Amino acid sequence: MKKHFLFILLLSLFNHVFAQKPVETRYALSLPLLFGVAYYDEYMPYERLEKDVAMMKDAGINVVRIAESTWSTVEPQDNVWDFSHIDRVLNAMHKGGISVIIGTPTYAFPTWLAKKYPDILATTSKGKNLYGARQNMDISNEHFRFHAERVIRKIMEHVKDHPAIIGYQVDNETKHYGTASENVQKAFVTYMKDKFKTVEAVNKAFGLDYWSNRINNWDDFPVVNGTFNASINASLNSEFAKFQRQIVTDYLAWQTKIVKEYAKPNQFVTQNFDLEWRGYSFGIQPDVDHFAAAKALDVAGIDIYHPTQDALTGIEISLGGDITRSMKNKNYFVIETEAQGFPQWVPYPNQLRLQAFSHLASGANMLEYWHWHSIHNSAETYWKGLLSHDFEPNPTYNEAKTIGKDFARLSDKLINLKKKNEVAILFSNEAQTAFNAFSFGWGARENYNDILRPYYDALYKMNVGMDFIDATKNPELSNYKLIIVPALYAASDDILKKLNQFVKDGGHVVYTFKSGFSDENVKVRSTVQPAIINEACGISYSQFTIPQNVSLKNDPFGVGKDNNKINTWMELITPTTAKVLAYYEHSSWGNYAAVTQNQFGKGLATYVGCMTTSALTEKIMKDALEKANLWKTEQSLTFPIITKSGVNQQGKTIRYIFNYSAVPQQVKYVFGNGIELLSNQSVSKDTNLNLEAWGVKIVEE
Repeated sequence: MKKHFLFILLLSLFNHVFAQKPVETRYALSLPLLFGVAYYDEYMPYERLEKDVAMMKDAGINVVRIAESTWSTVEPQDNVWDFSHIDRVLNAMHKGGISVIIGTPTYAFPTWLAKKYPDILATTSKGKNLYGARQNMDISNEHFRFHAERVIRKIMEHVKDHPAIIGYQVDNETKHYGTASENVQKAFVTYMKDKFKTVEAVNKAFGLDYWSNRINNWDDFPVVNGTFNASINASLNSEFAKFQRQIVTDYLAWQTKIVKEYAKPNQFVTQNFDLEWRGYSFGIQPDVDHFAAAKALDVAGIDIYHPTQDALTGIEISLGGDITRSMKNKNYFVIETEAQGFPQWVPYPNQLRLQAFSHLASGANMLEYWHWHSIHNSAETYWKGLLSHDFEPNPTYNEAKTIGKDFARLSDKLINLKKKNEVAILFSNEAQTAFNAFSFGWGARENYNDILRPYYDALYKMNVGMDFIDATKNPELSNYKLIIVPALYAASDDILKKLNQFVKDGGHVVYTFKSGFSDENVKVRSTVQPAIINEACGISYSQFTIPQNVSLKNDPFGVGKDNNKINTWMELITPTTAKVLAYYEHSSWGNYAAVTQNQFGKGLATYVGCMTTSALTEKIMKDALEKANLWKTEQSLTFPIITKSGVNQQGKTIRYIFNYSAVPQQVKYVFGNGIELLSNQSVSKDTNLNLEAWGVKIVEE
């Protein structure tokens, strides 16, 4: 059985057999804007289902997600089934006219399964997992896969004909969870054989002669699990991380394939991806190849959590939305976001509305809160839902009622918003893994997302719409005028040459330090840095250091003394054909360039060789936008006034204007004449709009 299962697992990993039909053939695009919550009848301390449905309807909620946490409830013992909670909720929601999304309950498995098959608990770099936490399993384990498939099929067989169901969610915030169990190690060796053919090719690509790490026989292949010892060779460690991400892609495609055997043509399949976590959603998720994993799905979904109160900026809402929309170049679902959330996240008045419409402005077709009711005992007791522990109406719930009414009234105008952006951020999971692997080597506190976020944040605050493009997927660059390339530390020759050609053909690129430094196998290029992109950038460097009391000479961007400093990293750049925008201010490093710009062909390449302050980053990006002829009407507004736009399904421009501050704002409306949809009042160009604290206006032009 083990050999047979391993063969099937490897076949699915290497051959990607789960080709899916396009989304248009899987579900009708006639769904309204979806406004909902996660609902857990099995957690309730007393019977109140009928009352909950009534309160949901009063709030305009038209969809709930259920069942993704119910494995131990639906299968209390091996092959013993109880679907009563699912049935109760399905029937009650259908009676109340509320649609349902069913989740497969595989992200947390029951106690009896852990006892029967202890090997399901993953071995990671920290050792063997213990039972209790969620997402503690090896998702490629044969016993886990057998029982996961069985519970999925049992639920699907039971619910597939229920008229309340509009779609399905596979698993929950899926990642590889650091799994490095014995079967994963064996599968990795097979993967390496398939990719590299010979051990000599591996030794050469990864430089394994170092410290006698050379592999002379496939049978001697070492355990790789992300520990410090494995990180001695970042090439091997990064390849293993890539393989772990492929396990996730395979796992979600496997689940999706099972679900689609039962799903109706008008039902979708989605997944709630999440981002790197910093106490809130922060950046590119390192443990999932989102763009690959999303291919099997009909709709990409995302969980977005963010600070509120005085710290609410909308950046995380926008970032998560832009990433998810870019996964499939389609509208997406926000499957989880906070209503009240942590105590520090309880929203000020108007903030829940502001957040809701901010999701729509990035292209979301669904907004669901996690969750409906606050839980009375668990790890998430103080992660509060739309209702508090007393289940009574509260200010957040009452504000949600206004959102539900506006979503229902304006659904036809706001759903399926199409966005076309001329700016993109080029990212790479492979570069992320490689860059992060070397943080111990130079004592850096920043990781990959710390480099990416300041550029995204600066553009967001200047009201620049963005897409994300994956450097490893042979992306089409010609759709854009300006591409930001943060810390592309590991990259193939092909993508770097493609970027050079993009500039030569008239595009503009902004690179940060450490871009192009190593190849896709994390082997540092032996040519003058920044290697292949030298051609477009017109610079060279061979040394770099960590700055000590270094600023930019003569404050070239006019940001003032406190903001003119650089930190963390500096490359000692010599221009060849590039124009120097900034030199270092330092007694020893003053002859070296910090920021350069080079005309190459019809385009322009900007290179930022150091870690800049947010003020410097904004100035650099403003310069890049102006030179790319992208400084437009939207840029006359700036944070805390945020504007986003798109074209609705009637072909009209929808323009959102947000006030991300506690101070009322008067904004000159510099766009075309239209109707403000929330108030149903006409708006003329160059008139003033009054936005209350944390307010929003939506104009259909």
